[in-house]
Amino acid sequence: MLDHVQPFYDALADFYHLIFDDWDQAIARQGRVIDALLRTRCGAGPLQVLDCACGIGTQAIGLAALGHHVTGSDLSPAAVERARREVLKRGLEAEFHVSDMTRLAEVPSDRFDAVIAFDNALPHLSADQLLLAAQAFRRVLRAGGWFIAGIRNYDELIRSRPTVMGPSFIGTPGARRIVHQVWDWTGTETYDVHLYISLEQQDAWKSLHFVSKYRCLLRAEIDAALRSAGFAEIEWVMPEGSGSYQPLVTARAL
Repeated sequence: MLDHVQPFYDALADFYHLIFDDWDQAIARQGRVIDALLRTRCGAGPLQVLDCACGIGTQAIGLAALGHHVTGSDLSPAAVERARREVLKRGLEAEFHVSDMTRLAEVPSDRFDAVIAFDNALPHLSADQLLLAAQAFRRVLRAGGWFIAGIRNYDELIRSRPTVMGPSFIGTPGARRIVHQVWDWTGTETYDVHLYISLEQQDAWKSLHFVSKYRCLLRAEIDAALRSAGFAEIEWVMPEGSGSYQPLVTARAL
């Protein structure tokens, strides 16, 4: 499945912030959510954190702003380059690598207090790739470190099989945008996401279209992959308990 992931995020890198009502507010909010989880599991810090699906930096920037020592990695060179620019623009410090999360070959071993993967990154992976990724997460974590990921509630979505997400109408007249997704179900557990960002430009509209593949990654499969890679104390935290917009899984490295 990863063959389709890099082109999707490379093409989206310059526009990814547009899916948020206010990207800076989202950066701050997600930083607070993750920081609260880290404090209860790892202590106050500052911590060594690897964001292994950093994209353009949404979570990495938020955590760096809170004083953590952040390393970001992502499969997309374009996304990593933008994350570097966004960190520098804000006067923050973070280290970045282009790296496939199924190997994390460019990332030092046994270094991190926490590894995070947010914004529904794991469902890009096949079952075999998920197992490899779990092993890579464990390799780069110190003993007792924590893995935290944010994932759509596929235990529910696999039953409801939605076809449309959104639309969201964002902005003010003259500079508005419409963001929505169409889900094309290609199998019982797999679907193509068609992400549309329509931009208002004076008296006309310009529509951007991005496509990627996902699969319904159920909680039981994630739990099994993490256990097989040497994790314990696996817990699912629902949005009402975390403040996140997606269910979160946390697990401790043995």
